[in-house]
Amino acid sequence: MCGIAGYLIGAAGAATAVSGEAVLLRMGQAIAHRGPDDAGVWLDANAGIGLVHRRLSIIDLSPAGHQPMASASARYLIVYNGEIYNYLDLRRELDQRVGGINWRGHSDTETLLAGFDAWGVRETIARATGMFAFALWDREAGSLTLGRDRLGEKPLYYGWQGDVFLFGSELKALKAHPAFRAGINRDAISLLMRHSYVPAPYSIYEGISKLAPGCLLTVHGRQRELSIKPYWSAMAAVAEGKARPFVGSPSAAVSALESLLMDAVAKQMVADVPLGAFLSGGVDSSAVVALMQAQSARPVRTFSIGFEQEMYNEAEHAKAVAQHLGTDHTEMYVSAADAMNVIPMLPSMYDEPFADSSQIPTYLVSRIARQHVTVSLSGDAGDELFCGYTRYLLADRMWKRLSQLPVALRRGAAGALTCLSPQTLNALIKPFEGALPARHRLFNWGDKIHKGASLLTSPTSVDLYRGMVSHWNDPSALVLRSTEPATALSGGFGGLGELSDVERMMALDLVSYLPDDILCKVDRAAMRVSLESRVPFLDHRVVEFAWRLPQEYKLRDGVSKWVLREVLYKHVPRTLIDRPKMGFGVPIDHWLRGPLKDWAESLLDESRLRREGYFDPAPIRRYWAEHLSGRRNWQYHLWDVLMFQAWLEAQ
Repeated sequence: MCGIAGYLIGAAGAATAVSGEAVLLRMGQAIAHRGPDDAGVWLDANAGIGLVHRRLSIIDLSPAGHQPMASASARYLIVYNGEIYNYLDLRRELDQRVGGINWRGHSDTETLLAGFDAWGVRETIARATGMFAFALWDREAGSLTLGRDRLGEKPLYYGWQGDVFLFGSELKALKAHPAFRAGINRDAISLLMRHSYVPAPYSIYEGISKLAPGCLLTVHGRQRELSIKPYWSAMAAVAEGKARPFVGSPSAAVSALESLLMDAVAKQMVADVPLGAFLSGGVDSSAVVALMQAQSARPVRTFSIGFEQEMYNEAEHAKAVAQHLGTDHTEMYVSAADAMNVIPMLPSMYDEPFADSSQIPTYLVSRIARQHVTVSLSGDAGDELFCGYTRYLLADRMWKRLSQLPVALRRGAAGALTCLSPQTLNALIKPFEGALPARHRLFNWGDKIHKGASLLTSPTSVDLYRGMVSHWNDPSALVLRSTEPATALSGGFGGLGELSDVERMMALDLVSYLPDDILCKVDRAAMRVSLESRVPFLDHRVVEFAWRLPQEYKLRDGVSKWVLREVLYKHVPRTLIDRPKMGFGVPIDHWLRGPLKDWAESLLDESRLRREGYFDPAPIRRYWAEHLSGRRNWQYHLWDVLMFQAWLEAQ
């Protein structure tokens, strides 16, 4: 895994103050954590192009893997961040095509460049299986091409600043260039308040964008015109899967998935450095580790963290799975103080405000893993592909009932439910909690009921789901002088009406929540400690196959992720796995009332909010008072605001 950055000066630009090797080195140094092993720059002052690379050596540790790298034809120069897992297969194809290539080393970067010479850029990327972000200068065409992997595992920002086109793996690289002058994007703040993240293509800065997954962007001839074209589409994969469904039996589906996952895992275990895996003890990470261990001659290194609070602690489950599989397991229990010590690092770690609080344990487990390995596989994306989130079923059941009722009746029911305060509702329900299953003994039933009541008037199942996963329901009213932009959650699907309501929610998460929250969270946390994270479930062949499977193979007899569970049960007893789903989080709600109270109060001070001018202080102060009193649990809403405020303070 690596970091890339660079610039292209427009035809009317003055090369003097904004070009040169020193500028490139400064951009690279800003993302040195992504690649501490090596650094390189390439500059063509006449063409106005500069590339910088920071290397984390994974494949081919020799100088033959140094970047920026030129193709054998000398036509292409590349800086590249990622891994092409089938690069050995591509090498064999290329050798057969041209009768043997005089390879300089065995890096996947060199393989990509040979493919570009032989097949062209788009065809080579279509053949590649992997995760990547790259910048490619075509000397012959005088054009710059940026590319990002199919599902958005690797980040890539870009944008014009004056007459200079900037790009890089993280925003801090762009900010290190003297041409960077971007102001804060208020519309992006409104998106943050709804989602807890800023979704692509937007960023927190005006004029700076995230390249969408599965796309190639080309800047032609130093002109300001950009062309962005997809080479792969998640929505197209969904449509193709529905049009060409898997027709085998349930057992055949299990066998086919196991074979495909086994191959994906095997390819992602190739590395010239120590490799391991995150293990929570849940279905997804346990499946990945089980398939790793099945193909390893020695114990796989696995890592988990534990917390003192039982409701957040998965370490015991992970330990049991590790013992059964015989992995070389490392676990570490972290205190609340350990977790809270991460908070001051978050603004610089994520570059733009990012408010998924599981960023904290993700960083901690990455830090522990990096003490032993350089690459770690994870179980991310299993929920999105195999129907694992409980919110899918909750939303589906709610919509099936709501859609049968007139809107007027639903509006009246919402009013009735919210006429009592959450505190009163908690008091009324408390005597009956003992009769409920343990997984339903929620911390705050009153908040859940009020949240549910706000969804009762939703006109469609997508609107209901959007409301369910939203934090602030009217962000534009909270963020002064902002207009909330359209996103996948608000823009509908078009042409995918044949999806069931649950499938539509899964598809939404595949193109929004997964790349913009989960994958962003893991990339920044892991790369902060120079750890490469790999995601076998996001091998695009697995994604395409998952969408070919009938929905009843994913949700079967009320069991979520059925087909994936059946693969796992071949390796791990179901007694170690079958238990209520846990989240990967920390008790932010309690901390805000305790050790984080003074920090939060400083950031949420009414006079400060008015002076800075980004938020209407009234609702924030009301939520803060209600949270401190214990009447309401506003942890998610407040964390959104706090992460922006902390980021703003660090600017």
